[in-house]
Amino acid sequence: MAIEYDKEKARLNEIAPEQKLTFESGNEMAAIAAAQINYHLMGYFPITPSTEVAQFLDAMKTRGEHDIVLIPADGEHGSAGVCYGAAAAGGRVFNATSANGFLYMLEQLPVQSGTRFPMVLNLVTRAISGPLDIRGDHSDLYYGLNIGWPILLARDPQAVYDMNIMALKVAEHADVRLPVMVAYDGFFTSHQKRRVQYFSDRKTVQDFVGEMPSGYVHALDPENPVTIGPYMNDPDLINNNYQQSEAMYKAYDVFKQVSAEYEKISGRKYDILDLYRMEDAEVAVFLLNSASESAKDVADQLRAKGIKAGVISPNMIRPWPKQEIQEACKNLKAIMIGERADSYGGHGANLTHELKSTLQELKGNETVVVSRIFGVGGKDFYHDDAEAFFQLAIEAADLGYAPTPFDYYGHTPGNPDAVPKKLLKPLHGDAFKTGLITVTPDEATGKLNVKIPPLRALTKKPKRIAPGHGACPGCGIFPALELFFKGIEGDIVVLFQTGCAMVVTTGYPYSSHKQSYIHNLFQNGAATLSGAVEMFFERKRRGEIEVADDFTFVMVTGDGGMDIGMGPAIGTALRNHKMIILEYDNEGYMNTGSQLSYSTPLGHMTSTSNVGKKQGGKTFHHKDTAQIMAATNIPYVFTGSEAFPQDLLKKAAKAQWYAQNEGLAYGKILIACPLNWKSPDEEGQSIVEAAVNSCFFPLYEVERGVTTITHDPEAKGKRIEVGDWLTLMGKTKHLTKPEYEPTIQAFSKEVERRWRRLKAKHENEYL
Repeated sequence: MAIEYDKEKARLNEIAPEQKLTFESGNEMAAIAAAQINYHLMGYFPITPSTEVAQFLDAMKTRGEHDIVLIPADGEHGSAGVCYGAAAAGGRVFNATSANGFLYMLEQLPVQSGTRFPMVLNLVTRAISGPLDIRGDHSDLYYGLNIGWPILLARDPQAVYDMNIMALKVAEHADVRLPVMVAYDGFFTSHQKRRVQYFSDRKTVQDFVGEMPSGYVHALDPENPVTIGPYMNDPDLINNNYQQSEAMYKAYDVFKQVSAEYEKISGRKYDILDLYRMEDAEVAVFLLNSASESAKDVADQLRAKGIKAGVISPNMIRPWPKQEIQEACKNLKAIMIGERADSYGGHGANLTHELKSTLQELKGNETVVVSRIFGVGGKDFYHDDAEAFFQLAIEAADLGYAPTPFDYYGHTPGNPDAVPKKLLKPLHGDAFKTGLITVTPDEATGKLNVKIPPLRALTKKPKRIAPGHGACPGCGIFPALELFFKGIEGDIVVLFQTGCAMVVTTGYPYSSHKQSYIHNLFQNGAATLSGAVEMFFERKRRGEIEVADDFTFVMVTGDGGMDIGMGPAIGTALRNHKMIILEYDNEGYMNTGSQLSYSTPLGHMTSTSNVGKKQGGKTFHHKDTAQIMAATNIPYVFTGSEAFPQDLLKKAAKAQWYAQNEGLAYGKILIACPLNWKSPDEEGQSIVEAAVNSCFFPLYEVERGVTTITHDPEAKGKRIEVGDWLTLMGKTKHLTKPEYEPTIQAFSKEVERRWRRLKAKHENEYL
């Protein structure tokens, strides 16, 4: 193996410029290409499986390997806006996303192509929900077919690197001037390592893409002020669309030109279509990206049996390569097209119909087209599957027609005998009523009086979440949630936004939830539950539902959900729906691999705020969600911690009373995440307690606009320095080094400022 490696290395060195051989994943190669190009800016938001691209770039930045400004947005819609604004300001822009994140930004993408600002977006393809599935298919890609972006496809990590370099040159070409998408398969290509070659010197890449073309209209030219994105009516819009359409078709020829130039420096050729043994093929399969590689081995085996088989896989699908497809298919008797996404109700997905219409334009063409939906949700595509696809084409060629033109492949019939049985009997309100918690309004103070029994008296109260969930050892989510739920009496309907708590409790076909549970994505949980709340009260009013007691509606959010979901949460608060929003704050997007969220404190290390010689953790202060929600003037806001159980129980009881009688209650609970905080599993509660006693996470409530501190570490003589709390976690140990003293001082100063402001509010009910 070493000898073969040396021979390959020697061969590469004969080709100028020099290239290196390595083993890397698609996400790593996308990041390397971006770093070598040295874009001006990347706006991003983490979503599996594209998240790693930003992580790799952040780690590279700590080592000084590029100068890209990395902007963590509040969601994919925001990241697309960041990128559009940066492109409109005349710079080179880069992004990466997947699945529902792509759909969330979708509204912004035609804006960028319609106003003709280039950029490069990596779409790491993944199933869109619901139900939620994070594995790879093309259901997100198909939503991008009509947004006016040229789309390049990358079947392996090598192609990811090469396509990213060529994409920018296509995007900036004078005849194109459009944003370009590079799409590759989630997990199949994004995470699996393969042998790849890349240029040793990034100057080679920069020389190839060249300087940014001059003469672009942008917003930063004081000598030439411009209006970008004006309001248009007919006939102006149709003219604009025509120009964009012409530019899209020109991207076809530009890609061929750029590909030929790239072949000269890399030795790698990328035609519009990747054709395998198609020179005289009579039957073929048509597949996108990684699946096509499995089919090539089968084509070889069929050829050995005398069957003229071939494989077609496009490297570009926008613009659609009509001429190449017609040429490749002119001798075919039948072609089987497999698609990893459906166009529901269309008797075939998007590319099936494009392929059919392309062949229909060939005079006298009688090629039979067979279509199958396969591999959705990341279902693997093996040698046997490719063989089955070829057999469908062979059968159609022999018959002269397809017995079943369209169907799904790989689905399995249900078995009534295998229906999962309920392991636990449903629990109703009475099971969750103890009668030991009392809440009564105090007319004199306008606040609630709460009586809570000793915690041991509530131990017989059933848990709302069954054992058997898949949380990490030491995870603070479930102790904190169960403690909170101990203070809630009666039936609940709970909604979990996407996050760790959702993922580990609802792995189909199992569920850890004992009462009704709903899931919706990060950005829309509050709005979704508010709809359920209002439907309950309306159906109750109409006599369609009879219940002895009202439900308590609780939305559980965390893992950064109050970043991307803040807009709908504020809207829900302003409408004052009768529900509880409960945020568990683990200081990051932990479910996607510990990226920074806006709740991550200054200087803390995450996978997108790495620590190195050029960067020292997160560069800005954490968001105070509780104060933001208090500013909406909802009836009740609180903070809590499992380290102070009686305090949290009282606040849970108050939250339920307000949610059932007056309107929205919001609570924020700090919970430990040992895996990503890099702390011992068993020390979560003591670390959270230290956070409270350092005044980083003060315990208080805002009841009908009046602030009350419920635990004052200064008054109790328990206050500790912020630095003492930081030493308890591995993610912050770098802050103890002398060079980070300014960061510690800035962090401590901000904690003190917020604490003093909170004390002032505590002392003055009008603040």
